[in-house]
Amino acid sequence: MRSRREDLTMSTPTTTKQEALRSRMPNPLPFVPEMAVVGEGLHKVIKNGSIPQATIHLLQLRAGQMLDSTYFTIRETGNLRRIGESEERITAVATWRDAACFTDAERVALELVEAVLTPNPSGERVPDELYAKASAHYDDKAVWSLIMAIAHIGFFTPAALIAKPIPGMPPGQNYSE
Repeated sequence: MRSRREDLTMSTPTTTKQEALRSRMPNPLPFVPEMAVVGEGLHKVIKNGSIPQATIHLLQLRAGQMLDSTYFTIRETGNLRRIGESEERITAVATWRDAACFTDAERVALELVEAVLTPNPSGERVPDELYAKASAHYDDKAVWSLIMAIAHIGFFTPAALIAKPIPGMPPGQNYSE
């Protein structure tokens, strides 16, 4: 009879979970290289300095949560950690309305991404009141940058949900070949 310890040793996989993960599809760039141009343009806009990078990553994390995208959620959590955001703020994104750790401007950005991603059968997704709140915190360039940060997620959503890039892997290395 084997000991319990031997059973555990024998059942331990030889590959890590990360190594076992595979995307559904290969890297898209060999098939549609034009995607890189659009993606690069969106990246450039959201890094133009008119919106703090923390705000961009917070709203993109919230979008990832709303879309049930492990890829976006892990990517943006990592981005927020890399720029020094606290675990409290990262964790609180899911319940941002009740969390005291966000500025009014960040709250507007989070509210805006939720409005865009949530169908509203009885009216506009982004009513005039929400636009007015955003305009009170951000100038025209910054509002356009917020729009492009949301568009960035929108552009990559089909790839994240259909092709399923490997969460936690850097771009270009997040697809199985």
